[in-house]
Amino acid sequence: MTQDHPRDVVQAAVAAHGEDTVIDWAVAFLTGEISGEAAYGEELPKLAALTGSANPGGWSQPVDPVNYYWIRVWAARVFLYVWRDDVVDALLAVADDPAWRVREHVARITAQRELGQLVDALLPMLEHELPRVRAAAVRAIGAAGEYEHAEAVEALAGDPDHTVRVAVERALVKLSERLDRPMT
Repeated sequence: MTQDHPRDVVQAAVAAHGEDTVIDWAVAFLTGEISGEAAYGEELPKLAALTGSANPGGWSQPVDPVNYYWIRVWAARVFLYVWRDDVVDALLAVADDPAWRVREHVARITAQRELGQLVDALLPMLEHELPRVRAAAVRAIGAAGEYEHAEAVEALAGDPDHTVRVAVERALVKLSERLDRPMT
């Protein structure tokens, strides 16, 4: 059995329920307005629509609360494919989420949608223990940051992880080109 691409799942949910409804559900899951217990209870049809699975995560019931963070990850992923400007408030609210995958998705969305208003909230991610989180934050800053953010990115030029170093090089070029000024 092949899993549909998340973009296709979100498009199907939008076709069935409408874009605003899908966005509202995703915001509610992301921010915890709909709890993990409710997500796997009475709100499961909404979660199933956003994930494309009748049993999101494939866990046995009851779902272990340690896995509830996946609900927020799946909800954040929706915003890679559909958007409404008020989603920025929800992303700001979870930019320091305890789950690194949620924070990584906030960075990915920030980069994709060039959401400059989120960049300051992502700066702590530059010090995250996982290279993929640091790299996601660097890419987001490159895509949406301002001149004053370049120094924080440059500080990772000697990062022990090659992926982060490459992200730094590209982010500084992107900042320079986007802002039409040298970064150093």
